[in-house]
Amino acid sequence: MERIAYLGLGTMGSGMAANLLKAGYSLTVWNRSPEAGKALVEKGATQAETPAQAVQDADVIFYCLANDQVVEEVVFGQNGILSNVRSGQVAIDQSTVHPSTSQRQAAAYAEKQVEFLDAPVFGSKNESAAGGLWIVVGGKRAVFDRVQPMLNAMSESVHYMGDTGKGASMKLVGNSIVATQIEALGEALVLATKAGLNPKDVLDVLHRVDFRSPLFDGMGQTLIDRDFTPSFALKHLLKDANLIARFAQDLNAPTPAAVAVRETIKAAVNQGWGEENASAFIKMLELEADVTIAP
Repeated sequence: MERIAYLGLGTMGSGMAANLLKAGYSLTVWNRSPEAGKALVEKGATQAETPAQAVQDADVIFYCLANDQVVEEVVFGQNGILSNVRSGQVAIDQSTVHPSTSQRQAAAYAEKQVEFLDAPVFGSKNESAAGGLWIVVGGKRAVFDRVQPMLNAMSESVHYMGDTGKGASMKLVGNSIVATQIEALGEALVLATKAGLNPKDVLDVLHRVDFRSPLFDGMGQTLIDRDFTPSFALKHLLKDANLIARFAQDLNAPTPAAVAVRETIKAAVNQGWGEENASAFIKMLELEADVTIAP
């Protein structure tokens, strides 16, 4: 089996790396905070001290990093990935970044005769740990076909979207839908609460009608329980909302709903809720309405 390097062992990366190791791949890991790799090392992974060291013996290089700036540092920086790649390797960025960042990486890797895919994921902590993510991929079809067994090891489904940048584009499109669905659920439950409806009864209807949504099903009860334990932190959703705004502006695409949702998210982060779950921005709607969603 091909040798894999995985860089970035945060909430998402640690789960994906663990599933690659579980699938039997030889794995080298790197994280800025080395202690994040301890559990993987105990299961058989090798830990590298730098990104350059992590990739030197790998056939395929995966990484999932916090934002475009961290990708810049880890890929292009001193002792970064590009400083030690070789012809024939494949690099796969699973971070949520602007498509232009994917295009820049692809061009830089091509100069080193390294193939590149942008392959961000939908899902959060639980899906990452269970191998239940949904992966969207941009790049050459032949390269995608080569690495698809690895992607399958960490996902419920994998979707080839087209050439370089198309995976990153689909991720921003999808995250726009996620954010507006959370907003819609929050607005509906706030409105229902102000109207004197029991939120549990409202959720029972939402579970069954033709506009039901898995997101409503999964998030509705946690809102009633006031459970904002982070599986995907609100501060990261704000980062994504800012990326979506930039992406839409680049394409001159109207996104009035996304613009409004971004303002609500930003206000919630400014209230100090950025470390809580992404759903915590609904508390901003409650604050404005002077109600709390509760049975």
